[in-house]
Amino acid sequence: MAEKELTFWDHLDELRRVLFRIIGVWFVLAVGYFIAMPYLFDRVILAPCHNDFIFYDVLRYIGQTFDLHDEFFTQEFHVKLININLAAPFFVHMSTAFWMSVVTAAPYIFYEVWRFISPALYPNERKGVKKALGIGTVMFFIGVLLGYFMVYPLTLRFLSTYELSAAVENQISLNSYIDNFMMLVLCMGLAFELPLVTWLLSLLGLVHKTFLRKYRRHAIVIIVIAAAVITPTGDPFTLTVVAVPLYMLYELSILMIKDKKTDDDAEEAETEE
Repeated sequence: MAEKELTFWDHLDELRRVLFRIIGVWFVLAVGYFIAMPYLFDRVILAPCHNDFIFYDVLRYIGQTFDLHDEFFTQEFHVKLININLAAPFFVHMSTAFWMSVVTAAPYIFYEVWRFISPALYPNERKGVKKALGIGTVMFFIGVLLGYFMVYPLTLRFLSTYELSAAVENQISLNSYIDNFMMLVLCMGLAFELPLVTWLLSLLGLVHKTFLRKYRRHAIVIIVIAAAVITPTGDPFTLTVVAVPLYMLYELSILMIKDKKTDDDAEEAETEE
């Protein structure tokens, strides 16, 4: 039996249910994170402040293995945060729980989006969109993990030890730490959505493979500039750590989309014959 065709108001009603389910999952996760936040804050959020963080251990291991004596590989690092706002700990507690729930709810959000739009798609479109959402979810978490384990620790270590003058002592506030932490980690997660965004733009006819190939050199310059902004350190290692994954995402974007121009040319050739 054929599926019943939904009216405009039926679609709105279904969208309302989807939003309620998403908000419900967010709320449950946020409450869970709020309860567990004292433990998570010490063991996860503040972990990059301590010298025994896994990425700092990796740098020291590389330095010892290749006999590198540069401070970048041997630096002992520790950051102590201060609070100058009476209400900051409470609001940081709430906002951190909320954003952690948003990040971890991403797979469920993509799933709900898929359930909502799939009935309106043709079978061949469903396969492509399902694949794109799956890849988008995986890429988002890869970006978040890279931001947490590598990009943010490098940025924190550089900025917290940077001295404008010996007379000025660096004291990092809780708000400043959290704002930069959330911004960099989420930005890396969103940056890894580049292939998905490019694929969607290609479906709309706004981006083609030939266009991305033509402006590859321009993209490299933009990627290097973006990497320099994300990690404002002076060493080439940090710049490379961020720039290389971004460039690989650009190349992955080229592989994921079809060359519409080539398809059009083929149709014209068939017409001429």
